[in-house]
Amino acid sequence: MMKILTLKACDACRKALGFLSDNGFEVENHDIRRDGLPESIVRHVVTTAGWEKAVNKRSTTWRKLDDDQKTDLDNEKAIDLILLHPTLMKRPVFLVDDEVLFGFDKVIQNDLAKRFG
Repeated sequence: MMKILTLKACDACRKALGFLSDNGFEVENHDIRRDGLPESIVRHVVTTAGWEKAVNKRSTTWRKLDDDQKTDLDNEKAIDLILLHPTLMKRPVFLVDDEVLFGFDKVIQNDLAKRFG
């Protein structure tokens, strides 16, 4: 079964959940505000994909960080920041086997359809 990390207020997350539901995908939805964001999941996401893919530098949360928090970022620092500010993580995040996929576009839709369709 695939797990998806979402935020209730995120448009892309809602679209992804709608697509998955409409197409009969079996998925475990993990809302990072409602369910929390355990360090083990954050560590898996960041170490698998790299902090560059995991951190959403276009988010309001990112823009509100101090410059010293943004400099010299590496996986460990990104993990700490995401644990402090879960909305820093790009989303939705699909956890599929040992892979981590971010966002929801046609490429992701096609990939999921091939794997689970």
